[in-house]
Amino acid sequence: MKILVCISHVPDTTSKINFVESNSQFDTNGVQYVINPNDEFGLTRAIWFQEKQGATVTVVNVGGPETEPTLRKALAIGANQAIRVNATPTDGFFVAKQLAHVIQTGEYDLVIAGKESLDYNGGMVPGMLAGILGYNFLNSCTELTIEATAVTAVREIDGGKETVTTSLPLIIGGQKGLVEEKDLRIPNMRGIMTARTKPLTVVEAVDTPTTTKAISFDKPAPKSAVKLIAADNLDELINLLHNEAKVL
Repeated sequence: MKILVCISHVPDTTSKINFVESNSQFDTNGVQYVINPNDEFGLTRAIWFQEKQGATVTVVNVGGPETEPTLRKALAIGANQAIRVNATPTDGFFVAKQLAHVIQTGEYDLVIAGKESLDYNGGMVPGMLAGILGYNFLNSCTELTIEATAVTAVREIDGGKETVTTSLPLIIGGQKGLVEEKDLRIPNMRGIMTARTKPLTVVEAVDTPTTTKAISFDKPAPKSAVKLIAADNLDELINLLHNEAKVL
């Protein structure tokens, strides 16, 4: 089984977010980047298939040279090889077209993407991929088992979960639950050293028009100041909760 794991290069969730160029572009200065958390769950599940069922695992990213440390981390975790599509990811459709070309070239059986990246939260690439390629598709996937070409999966739905069966080739939009958080892999020294010798192939992008463009970004309004009430002043606390916060 050949597995392709799509890796997004996203800011660490603890990073301070700012915008430049009249709030139209993300300010990358001083930002630490990591593997998109939803993708990390998918990568760990792919490594499980590698260890238990002999699958080969390739990771792919659409981005510039600055994303290669993130791909090397994925290799250190256990992926066999990496591919970087040498292009700036302008929008979801552009990324999906680049990934679709990689998938068609490599003839992968299973494609694992995060249901969304935690930078722009578009949530569109896995579904677009399936539409372009005509593959089966499952979004919000939290469990995945495969026997030969038969697939059983669980996905989150409003108010519960749904268990479904399908077949390969398959694209999933994965998330937390594909593996337990405690099972996420931290690269060890051997993995880091081995990752340096694993192949990281750079391919040029296929010609694809950009269909959408971000006009501007607005950060959430700052939180209002906190009022501190003395522990023994219950009357004032009740007054504020009732008349100002209006929660009583």
